Amino acid sequence: MRGLTVTFLSSLRSKSLHANPPGQGVFGSSLKLYCTCCVYTIVFQSKSRRIEVPLNEQFLRRFTVMKKMVLTTALCCGLVSVYAQGPGQRQLTLSDAMRIGLEQNVDIRIAANRVESAGNDVTSAWGAYVPQLYARASFSRNGISSPETFQDFEGNRIFFPRTEKYNTTYNTGFGVVYTLFDGFNREANLSTAITSEDQATQQFHRTRQFTAYTVQSTYLNVLRNEQLVKVAEENLKRDGRQLERITESNRVGASSVADVYRQQSIVANDEVNLIGAQNTYDKSKADLLNLLALDPGADYTIADPEIDEQIRQANSAPPVVESFNDLALRALDSRPDYLSTKYGVDLAENGVTRAWSFYYPSLSVSGGYSTRAEELSPAFDWNNRASNVGLTLSWQLPEIFGSLTRIQNANISKRSADLQLEQKERNVRVEVKKAMLDLEAASKQLDATQKSLVSAEQDRRVAEERYNLGAGTLLDLYIANANYVNAQANNVNANYNFVISRRNLEYVVGERVY
Repeated sequence: MRGLTVTFLSSLRSKSLHANPPGQGVFGSSLKLYCTCCVYTIVFQSKSRRIEVPLNEQFLRRFTVMKKMVLTTALCCGLVSVYAQGPGQRQLTLSDAMRIGLEQNVDIRIAANRVESAGNDVTSAWGAYVPQLYARASFSRNGISSPETFQDFEGNRIFFPRTEKYNTTYNTGFGVVYTLFDGFNREANLSTAITSEDQATQQFHRTRQFTAYTVQSTYLNVLRNEQLVKVAEENLKRDGRQLERITESNRVGASSVADVYRQQSIVANDEVNLIGAQNTYDKSKADLLNLLALDPGADYTIADPEIDEQIRQANSAPPVVESFNDLALRALDSRPDYLSTKYGVDLAENGVTRAWSFYYPSLSVSGGYSTRAEELSPAFDWNNRASNVGLTLSWQLPEIFGSLTRIQNANISKRSADLQLEQKERNVRVEVKKAMLDLEAASKQLDATQKSLVSAEQDRRVAEERYNLGAGTLLDLYIANANYVNAQANNVNANYNFVISRRNLEYVVGERVY
């Protein structure tokens, strides 16, 4: 098959005429003329549709200029109609997907709320260092009453009536109390709050890194499945053309009807494989849109030229990777989840300090002014004031068993935090090692699949030529074609596995901040 890019603004007999850049028609769509066995096929290719119009060469030669103009007008209108469906599609690049994912992901929002809550706890902890101001005003009224009494005095009884006496007191005052020392409990609470905020911040960054990697791997998986669909489509078309040749050969008696039935079975299997590949692609695309909180029913085009460039670079030159020790040290210095675990050790140490604070005394200083009067007006007279300054040292014998239990549990938590940090360090180093091994294996698989693809393509071409010449069997052609399809699929998987492995190594090192 020969492919000729043409336009119908000039003679159709021209080999290649361009009213627009080569291969491009109006609106960025392509218009091509294919010739197979003196039968011309005009192909319109746009972003959303492909239309094939078969034309006979003898028929084209008999066309008058007016008919050509009519055909040109009709075909251009059809091309515009095809393109009219294109604007409904929205292209979604990898950078767009990551931006949407980082904005819409629920886990990131929850992590951001935790950071905000931890910041409020820090503000509250600083409040323990602020002096406590107070102001008070009180009123009291005390009454004393006595009953009626009689008393004999020198033979005379004296009557004493019932009496009532009330004392009214007005008190006002204000002052300040400041805690100088509380057994390091205040310091431990502030350190815990600050460390908790730092820990929440690191967890927030790691959540963003995980979300970004998940979006990348899911996006690349969609592109992988799209390429596998193209492989299945190409295989179906190739076997379909082979079926046409075998059918024509059988019609003239050059091949048996068994070959026709066998090739029909092969084409049917190709259709089944194409349906499965298309279904896998559609489901992976739906998973990506769901991950990004987008409408799965919307029409998105998943495409990113940068990914194709990365694949071309991977095919041209092997990756340069640092040594394991260097990458492990970089990961331990930058991984947010590892730093979060280190903050967990600091939190455990603060818990030990807080547990011991019950055994220490507390020291506070206070001062203020007050007034006292039996009437309301003098109670607010500044000249009737009294001042006071005090220093208070207090110590309370803690509950023996309760305090000891708190200290023991705090020490256990500290040991557990140390063990978690050690295990986390081992996990980080193992993840870095596994990511390096995956990248190395992906690079080798990519090189091997490239060689296999070249060999399989040559083997299929030779088998097809031998069969067409009658020197080979259909079984040989079927095996060669199956090997070629497997080589294409393996190469597609190797390409995207290599890109995903590089992104995975970047994720486990954890240096990139999103």
